[in-house]
Amino acid sequence: MSLSLVSVLRQGGIAVIRTDTLLGIVARSFDRRAVRRLYALRRKTPKKPFIILISSVEELAAFGVKPNAAQLRFLKKVWPGKVSVILSVPPKKFRYLHRGTNSLAFRVPKLRSLRALLARTGPLVAPSANLEGEKPAETLVEAKRYFGKRVTLYVGARRRVRGKPSALVSLLGARPKVLRRNEVRLQV
Repeated sequence: MSLSLVSVLRQGGIAVIRTDTLLGIVARSFDRRAVRRLYALRRKTPKKPFIILISSVEELAAFGVKPNAAQLRFLKKVWPGKVSVILSVPPKKFRYLHRGTNSLAFRVPKLRSLRALLARTGPLVAPSANLEGEKPAETLVEAKRYFGKRVTLYVGARRRVRGKPSALVSLLGARPKVLRRNEVRLQV
């Protein structure tokens, strides 16, 4: 029996998929149990939030994020694209995601097929497919070595994925602050 990626994620499963940057290990952002399992599976430092993939800038509202005019202009310049942006979120409602930081990093991916998936599943937490501190998996075989049968579904990436992590920009201050660069040229 073939499992559909959408149904696996909607039922609280965890999957390894190709993103627009690297192989990612994903779960639905609004499924607390799946997020908790993903932290345990990746051996992620509990105080560090995952990056969240969203299908559009409008989806920020589901997290209580209301970008101001300057932030919105910046987001429209870099999204969709390989830039994750840190924004403030309400302190209580999404504590299981923001881990006490009161902020989350969001990205609208460049890949249309990934945005279409997100439109069907809702936002996904999407760290790279590796244990924390280890090299990101470049193939599904490498991802399976990290996670084995604890991941519900491995999808796509028939060839090696040698991407770079997304650029990371903080919009928590008065001006954008680049925290991590990649091949994207950022003008902040």
